[in-house]
Amino acid sequence: MHKTALHAFVLLACLLAGCSLPGSAPTIVPVPGEARYCGDGRCSGPENAASCPQDCTAGPGPAAEASATPEMASGSGLLPAGAEDTYWVTNPASGARLFVQVFHPEDWNASASLPALVLMPGGIAESDPQRAARLAGQGFIVIIFDADGRGQSQGAEDYNGFITQDGLAEVIRAAASLPGLDADRYGLVSYSYGVTAATGALARHPGLPVDFYIDWEGPVDRNYTTVGCPADPHGDIPWQPCSDDAWWAEREALGFIGDVQVPYQRIQSQEDHVQPSNDHAIDIINAALAGGVPWVRLNDYPPNQNYDADNPPAMIPEAQDRQLEQLVALYARHLIEEVLPSLP
Repeated sequence: MHKTALHAFVLLACLLAGCSLPGSAPTIVPVPGEARYCGDGRCSGPENAASCPQDCTAGPGPAAEASATPEMASGSGLLPAGAEDTYWVTNPASGARLFVQVFHPEDWNASASLPALVLMPGGIAESDPQRAARLAGQGFIVIIFDADGRGQSQGAEDYNGFITQDGLAEVIRAAASLPGLDADRYGLVSYSYGVTAATGALARHPGLPVDFYIDWEGPVDRNYTTVGCPADPHGDIPWQPCSDDAWWAEREALGFIGDVQVPYQRIQSQEDHVQPSNDHAIDIINAALAGGVPWVRLNDYPPNQNYDADNPPAMIPEAQDRQLEQLVALYARHLIEEVLPSLP
């Protein structure tokens, strides 16, 4: 075969096979069933560390500056993400890089030790910097993150199942070594459906360096989460049918709360933000007590008491519930100053 024709044949065969030519950009290989591609710098959809290592291994992600050269923070498991107080944490369950932000009070001195809160948002929302900044203004170091498939993080949405829970657990571990964070005054706060990831992380990772847990109006099982298990679930979140026991086994706080080993504070208003009733607050309080959680309290009521859904207690008035950051800070201080010192 003529040399020129042979070169053209080899070139055509290489292109058909998807190989890269010397001096050319790497071939971008489509991921089946996804609009994104292996090689596009995002760990998405079915991509993982095994199937697409170039996108799903630890390192700078889409929010990092192009010139950033991340270095491992000493013993913390955090990779700087370019901007001040932003980091990457790798979820060991998925290999995805999770975007983490840290907030301090405005007058914070780096040598000062402060209590800290990790926030788990509601629904399948990304992190909320405004909420974090308001809580930091109450005197806390506040850590927020985007779970797999959300915001600036890699990975695929897991709807607060085991992968989301493992990512949250890793963020908690990594953030424990942040400068100025007092590991003896370190709490987890979840909002709404964040209760699923929070209780799952605490129950499945009992050695986490967390001292207390605060939950705001979390839906506790599939019936509450889907608001009544409709025959045809619809809305922003594609819930699985309530008959799918295997899927829901990863995503019901009632199945986890009894194994939580730190004090638990539930915040519940008279009119739940989603549910037609607030009975699920009673359900999870009673389940926590039955499971042996070391300290359990609903709102400002005396701790460690059961409730009857047929004769429920009054809940927090809506006017007070609208000042949520102040409430969270109030309960966190109570746990830190009065509850933790009194426990064995």
